[in-house]
Amino acid sequence: MMIINRNKYLNEMVSLRHNGMIKIITGMRRCGKSYLLFQLFPSFLKNEGVDNNHIIMVDLEDFANREMRNPDNLYKYVKSRIVDNQMYYLLMDEVQMLDHFVDVLNGLLKIPNIDIFVTGSNAKFLSKDIITEFRGRGFEISIYPLSFSEYMSVYPGTIQAGLNEYMLYGGLPQILSYDNEEHKVEFLKKLFEETYIKDIKERYDIRKDDDLEELINIVASCIGALSNPSKLANTFKSEKKSLISYDTVKNYLDYLADSFLIEKASRFDIKGKQYINSPYKYYFMDLGLRNARINFRQFEKPHLMENVIYNELRIRGFNVDVGVVPVVKTVNGKQCRSNLEVDFVCNLGSKRYYIQSAFRMESEEKVKQESASLLNIKDSFKKIIVLGEETPILRDDYGVSTISIYDFLLKENSLEL
Repeated sequence: MMIINRNKYLNEMVSLRHNGMIKIITGMRRCGKSYLLFQLFPSFLKNEGVDNNHIIMVDLEDFANREMRNPDNLYKYVKSRIVDNQMYYLLMDEVQMLDHFVDVLNGLLKIPNIDIFVTGSNAKFLSKDIITEFRGRGFEISIYPLSFSEYMSVYPGTIQAGLNEYMLYGGLPQILSYDNEEHKVEFLKKLFEETYIKDIKERYDIRKDDDLEELINIVASCIGALSNPSKLANTFKSEKKSLISYDTVKNYLDYLADSFLIEKASRFDIKGKQYINSPYKYYFMDLGLRNARINFRQFEKPHLMENVIYNELRIRGFNVDVGVVPVVKTVNGKQCRSNLEVDFVCNLGSKRYYIQSAFRMESEEKVKQESASLLNIKDSFKKIIVLGEETPILRDDYGVSTISIYDFLLKENSLEL
């Protein structure tokens, strides 16, 4: 069996032990939550000397455990397993399949020697639901598909071939178990259609599903492009000859985000230090699912690389916005105002970085174009261009660093190099 190191998430679980809260592991389907919960974490506990009888594992998705989906049965079972005063660890997968799971977990939390870790992934179990229903007693651990570094820890080829496949088939761990391209494509297509779309339609009782399907295609076709519900509704009208309301588009986008398929990056005025309401950029949490959705038709590396950089920053814990830099130029003796864009403004605590994604910079003019927005930012935070080809790490006279996509993704301290 393939062993993939996911120490970032394992260390987070370890650090949150015994904090008196329910640890809720969320993330998209097939991103590795069950592997973390039922293999990596129990292995750590046993190495720490925890007796196997003190680790209670319940997979609610397993048909053999269907009786455990009844709250009374589960509660009685867990209580029956606790026979001494030592600490017990309850590890429960796909907890949304348990009826009245919030009440049950809050009840179990009253047992003094139990530490609870659960996972949830489908559209019945969302981050905003957790915040509301657990009333401060739940702590969320967000899991993402494999980072490129995790991916390359088991990928047998070169980093160049690895990045191509990573951008094409994404970072869901199961992808690495397939050698055949047809099997990879089939897995991704089935997962998208039979799990994600089905979940959304069932939860929100969507009957006119053609519009939802078409919206997904449109969003998948324009990753990294500025958009908003109004623009998307107009696209329906002009290109699809279909009328769809602003509210419907907004709701559908929210459904996709709540199901961990896409994330929205807001625009931030760097000089004015304020958010701009719209438009936004939308990025897919897994590019393999995005590509499968549009039948692998649009393999545009500059846009895919931008999406990969966004995901890497989110995996590292950054809040990520799209930067706007207002500038004034003199054209034919007249002053003209315009906005320059910074691909990513990344914040984590007191740290901030400005990052441009540049697939190629083959001319001096292109270098100036990619640097322009960064050079118009007058604060002292680090400014970085991530280049889509191998290059030594450089820093110019104006303080702008250039780093290759490979160094950026594979070196943990890449933003500090």
